[in-house]
Amino acid sequence: MFGYVKPDEPFLYMKDAVLYKATYCGLCKSIGKCCGECGRFSLTYDLTFLSVLLHNITGTDLKIEKQHCVLHLIKKRPIALNDGLFSRIASLNVLLAYHKLNDDVIDNGKGRLKRLFFSRAYSRAKKNEPILNTIIEEKYRELLSLEKSSCDSIDRVSDPFGTMMQSICQDLLKDKYTEEIRRLSYSLGKWIYLIDALDDFDKDKKNGDYNVFVLSYKDIKDKKELVKEKISDLHLIFGVLMSDIMDCTSKLRYNFNHDLTDNILTNGLAVQTKKIMEK
Repeated sequence: MFGYVKPDEPFLYMKDAVLYKATYCGLCKSIGKCCGECGRFSLTYDLTFLSVLLHNITGTDLKIEKQHCVLHLIKKRPIALNDGLFSRIASLNVLLAYHKLNDDVIDNGKGRLKRLFFSRAYSRAKKNEPILNTIIEEKYRELLSLEKSSCDSIDRVSDPFGTMMQSICQDLLKDKYTEEIRRLSYSLGKWIYLIDALDDFDKDKKNGDYNVFVLSYKDIKDKKELVKEKISDLHLIFGVLMSDIMDCTSKLRYNFNHDLTDNILTNGLAVQTKKIMEK
């Protein structure tokens, strides 16, 4: 994915900071085990969050122990141990990263070497999770069709990412998939797509690459002007999504303490949105 779904660190309890870092490192190790060492370079914060959330929703307790890793050879650090759900999310991480690179190649011809670098890890991830790969492929085809038609509807063009997140969560959660998860995953998927588009506004406008905000606001010259002149539009677009996310967050059926996921969903997304607007 894109790496925008992060905690609001100044307001993160120490226990949750340890849990988050242990999950991040555990997912990294799981990617190496399931998809090969090259796949570890695709690790994102977004999938770390998803792992924390889905372990809690499914009631799968994260087991943590101190271990060495490739970046910390001398001193051991807390690392979450691999389990069945970790393995699935590890493959999902590689699938999403590969299809994002593939989309970049289709859009502007850039990133071919990166895509080649991940090709072997992608083959293993595809073999591990063929259904998840099919879901991602289909949604990227929908997205490509909208982009090729120069769609300037912010709601329409972000829909494939929302429905992709819904289908992914449904496949991972099975009978634990609820209406709250359905709504949450849809709004979160749309938020990820749109915050990335907003972040890339200047780059895409300069290079002539597809960007729904560039098409929707053709007379705006750069992101600074967009935020200044259309701030009420942006507050409405992102405010509606984050409001729905927070409403669903309060209604989720957790099995364990959920301070970490609450921090990310209710604070972290708002912090990232503000940061991207001001960057």
